[in-house]
Amino acid sequence: MGVPISQMWTVASYVLGQRLRGRRKYPLVLMLEPLFRCNLACAGCGKIQYPAHILRKDMPLEDALAAVDACGAPMVSIPGGEPLLYPHIRELVEALIQRRKYIYLCTNAILLKEKLEAGWFKPTKYLTFSVHLDGGQHEHDFSVCRDGTYDKALDGIRKAVDMGFRVTTNTTLFDGTDPNAVRSFFDEMMDVGVEGMMISPGYAYEAAPDQANFLGRQNTNTLFKMLLSNRKKRWRFNQSPLFLEFLMGRRHYDCTPWGNPTYSLFGWQKPCYLLSEGYVDSFDELMQDTAWHEYGHASGNPKCANCMVHSGYEATAVDHTFTSFNGLWGTIKAMVFNRYASPSATQDLEAEKSKPHGPEVHLVQLGMDVDALKRAKATEHAAAKPTANVA
Repeated sequence: MGVPISQMWTVASYVLGQRLRGRRKYPLVLMLEPLFRCNLACAGCGKIQYPAHILRKDMPLEDALAAVDACGAPMVSIPGGEPLLYPHIRELVEALIQRRKYIYLCTNAILLKEKLEAGWFKPTKYLTFSVHLDGGQHEHDFSVCRDGTYDKALDGIRKAVDMGFRVTTNTTLFDGTDPNAVRSFFDEMMDVGVEGMMISPGYAYEAAPDQANFLGRQNTNTLFKMLLSNRKKRWRFNQSPLFLEFLMGRRHYDCTPWGNPTYSLFGWQKPCYLLSEGYVDSFDELMQDTAWHEYGHASGNPKCANCMVHSGYEATAVDHTFTSFNGLWGTIKAMVFNRYASPSATQDLEAEKSKPHGPEVHLVQLGMDVDALKRAKATEHAAAKPTANVA
């Protein structure tokens, strides 16, 4: 099981409490962005495309804690930017633990080993390091546009696991993803010892430099069916089982954008973590004044047409689990019978082995012979190896 029982109980009690109070719109996870600057510049990121004077800013600690208290969600996700660059991160985490909030500190883990060795944090059930890894070494380093990043992240993960911290991975997948490579990545993460994995399709941020590689809804269903069918028992996912079924095309949900409200340097972001269509000063204004009916797939809003991201849809799945018998029974079945045997998915995975993926897709589109390039690279690598002296 990828989510501890204590956390599941906290979430279930909170959701039922909201429903008993007659609240159909309520926050589940606060997305708290205390800064936008990062030590990476990923091509698919829409969060770091701000002017330098904005990237240099840090949220005052008192503002961050006031947002946490105003929102009241049982879980707080701290993305960015890179949260380990935030000068008040230790004080923020400690204050959230005192409030018994379940924290997902979303990091690329480049600095994680260094900060752990410096004693910045102590293991607790309330703190999870959610490490951004977009697949194995080749896939991740290409995704974040820097070689060596995967190895540094893995060093940080191993250090955190050895010290007794909760660690999950957060993987964003794009068009051209090799499903066989991702399944191998799942095996590797289980070998490393992470508590669970989180996966989601990428969202086409308007500010992201690379707009060509985002998945549409049909491609998302096709990819996740291959990834999550014929599942290995050892794989653990730190996500709602019903949300994973939604990604596989087995369930139909609409977005609940209020489920993951976002507070950043600019204030409360309308309407959600992914879209930025204005800001308000208070959480109450966000909940009461946002025209929620204008967002989500069912609204017809073109900006929402292809979105299937966890920050919009997982709250829907969680609400379904804890507020209806069908949702609860569906979740139990998904947890017990979680193999999802599918001969067609097996056939699709086999067919994918002969297709180009990742950067190779662009080379094929340019008319290049990928196989010839691979042979040339292998020949170059072999020629570069030192030869033994023969007496």
